[in-house]
Amino acid sequence: MNTRLSKTSRLLVAFASVLLVSVFFFPVWRIDLFAPQYPEGLWMNIWINGLSGEVDVINGLNHYIGMKHISVEMFPEFNYLPYVVIFFILFGLTVAVTGSRKMLLAYLGLTVIGGVLAMYDFYKWGYDYGHNLDPKAAIQVPGLSYQPPLFGHKRLLNFDAYSLPDIGGWAVVGAAAICFLVFFADWYKRRKAKKKINLSITSVFIFAFTGLLFTSCKPKTEPFNYGKDNCHFCKMGIMDPKYGCEVVTKKSKVYKFDDLNCMAMFLNAGEVAEKDLAHTVVINFEKGNDFIDVAKAVFWVSPTLRSPMGANAAAFASQQSAEKTITAKDGQFVNWETIRSKYK
Repeated sequence: MNTRLSKTSRLLVAFASVLLVSVFFFPVWRIDLFAPQYPEGLWMNIWINGLSGEVDVINGLNHYIGMKHISVEMFPEFNYLPYVVIFFILFGLTVAVTGSRKMLLAYLGLTVIGGVLAMYDFYKWGYDYGHNLDPKAAIQVPGLSYQPPLFGHKRLLNFDAYSLPDIGGWAVVGAAAICFLVFFADWYKRRKAKKKINLSITSVFIFAFTGLLFTSCKPKTEPFNYGKDNCHFCKMGIMDPKYGCEVVTKKSKVYKFDDLNCMAMFLNAGEVAEKDLAHTVVINFEKGNDFIDVAKAVFWVSPTLRSPMGANAAAFASQQSAEKTITAKDGQFVNWETIRSKYK
């Protein structure tokens, strides 16, 4: 039995190694901040050896709550990370040239260790940045910290903070995924060799890697945090669990509203183009934080409902469900387009 990786496997490992070069040309990580006073958002990119974006504006805001000044100098990792990446590129190419399975296993082990250490280092920086505050800061809230999210979304005062990989970061994830898929596909092929089961490494790679990218970036709705979330349009606090609604863009930005008329006026204003919308949903009147697509929802509009901003429309999954719940006779069934057109 051949003890080396196949030609296809070697080419994929070589491709994954060269893919790491992208971190020298694209940012690795991105942090976005959104607030009512900054609807367009503030952003900061973290590169392999530096920072970019609206760092000065973020520093100006964070100064008031006592957070440290963000600068390249506070990241000693920038001095050696380029060499770490070069090491992984050369190691990966060596695996591709030799075809050694043991070297591929060692490469994957170092990849896991490097990934864990990188995220731990990022967490430590975020913890110190959000907890070690200036005791003489202009704004002080006893017991409150401002640690940014390690990955995903987090609410910090009136800011929504998002922390996600950027192009370079996704390239690193993709390169690691390719090498892991090559290893396991090769292992599976060898394991089933006696039964003459042929496994196409290329097919597995294309299917799994494409699935990884699409599932990682798939826009999702967010549950409401009642009493803390604010309506993006009217800026009022979201309190009533029966009337909330959301707009989610294809870039995963979430806009929350306390009533349908706020969402309708927001969409009619064109702040987000229709082609950029991923989800437009409304809370099921019968179940809190259960979302229904507005195009599929059935709305009962009645002055007896008294929703937060006067739309007075309750959403149901079907007309049968609505008729079981509704007791008042003063009202009518309408669809989303009827409600939206009312606020044009």
